[in-house]
Amino acid sequence: MAEIASDSLARDILVLDIRHLSPIADYFVISSVENPRQLRAVTEHIEKELAKENIRPQRREGVPESGWIVLDYGDAIVHLFTAEQREFYRLEELWTDAQRLLVIQ
Repeated sequence: MAEIASDSLARDILVLDIRHLSPIADYFVISSVENPRQLRAVTEHIEKELAKENIRPQRREGVPESGWIVLDYGDAIVHLFTAEQREFYRLEELWTDAQRLLVIQ
């Protein structure tokens, strides 16, 4: 998921291991995009590439205009933010005890 995001327009990608901290998922993939148009494009790219492997999100929340889309794949939850929304929600600060598995600038 992080690689797919990296291959598209996403930046500042972070993969957190939250297995020992929360029962909601094993991993968070957090990334930023420049604007709602890119948010839509990255979301569609991730969904399309994973669908090729017959992997579909269990749930999808948000719209590009909100600045935040969440794709819930069960074991992994993908958070796609505009820079402003990522700064506002600061998920990295909420999950400081999580191990950082991957950082892609």
